Amino acid sequence: MRNMLQKILLAALPVIFLAGCVDYGKVDQGRTVAVDKDKKTVTIIRDKANDTNNPDYNYLPALTYTFPTQPAEMGPEPKAGLRMKLDVEKAQVVLYDPQKKAFVTVPIQIVDKQDGIDASHPLVFDDAAGKAKTFPAVDKDKKTVTIYSGRQKMLVAFIPPEEYLSLPASAWDSGDEIRIYYKDDGKALRLMNVTKTNIFKR
Repeated sequence: MRNMLQKILLAALPVIFLAGCVDYGKVDQGRTVAVDKDKKTVTIIRDKANDTNNPDYNYLPALTYTFPTQPAEMGPEPKAGLRMKLDVEKAQVVLYDPQKKAFVTVPIQIVDKQDGIDASHPLVFDDAAGKAKTFPAVDKDKKTVTIYSGRQKMLVAFIPPEEYLSLPASAWDSGDEIRIYYKDDGKALRLMNVTKTNIFKR
């Protein structure tokens, strides 16, 4: 009986060993700050909180991944943006500066704030055209920037410092939230655009 038990255990060892060596890979999730279509790379700021309702984008350095080599593993191409946080309580916007590779906190003067604005509200959706209005919107004459946050259900118009008015509207936008499955650092095996699959609201 003992010999038989030893034979069974020995036979099972390779299976146990192989199971222990399986590399299931890793998952990263964050907000897109750059997309290079020529190099087929995407750069993200990782969400340290890993909570789509209360994300925390303050992880540095930014992380760059190549697109999956298999087209079927690539979701909709993500849109880049530099806005990490809109904080109306502190009257500030946190942007990612790709040149400095650091975050910049921009003080703002809020001139209008509308709460409880969902994606179908007339202020953000053009019913006649059947599509969402374009945000962020920069009005250089009034020196204002207007941002709509679907996650916060908030439409905010504010005046940033003069030097920031030269930024393109896209800089004030939030990049798409994406989820990446990988085994080797910097090489995405699977890329899911969480924003465009309506799981995450900006």
